[in-house]
Amino acid sequence: ELKKKLKLIEPNSGERPNKRVKLDGNSGDVAVAGDKVGVFDGDGMSTEETDFIKLLENELEKFNTFFVEKEEEYIIRLKELQDSVAKAKDCSEEMIRIRKEIVDFHGEMVLLENYSALNYTGLVKILKKYDKRTGALIRLPFIQRVLQQPFFTTDLLYKLVKECEAMLDHLFPKKEKPSSTEAENKDDGGDCDPVTSSTSRSEDRLRMSKELAEIEYMESLYMKSSISALRALKEIRSGSSTVSVFSLPPLQISGSSQIVEFW
Repeated sequence: ELKKKLKLIEPNSGERPNKRVKLDGNSGDVAVAGDKVGVFDGDGMSTEETDFIKLLENELEKFNTFFVEKEEEYIIRLKELQDSVAKAKDCSEEMIRIRKEIVDFHGEMVLLENYSALNYTGLVKILKKYDKRTGALIRLPFIQRVLQQPFFTTDLLYKLVKECEAMLDHLFPKKEKPSSTEAENKDDGGDCDPVTSSTSRSEDRLRMSKELAEIEYMESLYMKSSISALRALKEIRSGSSTVSVFSLPPLQISGSSQIVEFW
């Protein structure tokens, strides 16, 4: 939609002098530096440009609303998963089901990390095109605001991802998987549905083995996706050989370098 609005704007003919545009941090409106009245008085800007700015503000609000709602949802879901683990710790079959939920949950949070990175890069690109097309200088002040927006502040999300990974590592250490005999003994413990014959026990072990293999495969995919998302964020927020006002501070996450190097 922003691209469509941008194409409706007449390219700068060079007659209008460049104007540095600033954004009001309180109202969210855009104002031309040095003018008392902002963009919405039409001074020096076309209707198409005004429409573009309004749509840009709306998109930013959508990014924030979606991101914050997801973070709140993930906090609740993580607590629910922790409670489920505590209740099902003596039932191996139930734990396998919960493990799958944890892995799926981890994957969702990784996607949200990517959502943050992609939206930031998208905003930078569209603003660069806007500045080039109109001769205005809106990119710098707008990006300065973006850096403070909820959707770009991923510290809490990263913490939730790490808590999820820690829960998986604690409950299902890769080097200490239960043997088939241990799994069978747990099934005979009485906390889950009793296994009454060797045939049904064998079928259960085979089914559980397949489920574990599928879960471990998905876990591996999600972990690789997590590393890819982390690398993307680090790339976006890393130092550059061509430093500019749009260069972001490095991503300060303890342990991130070791994780990336390990994978």
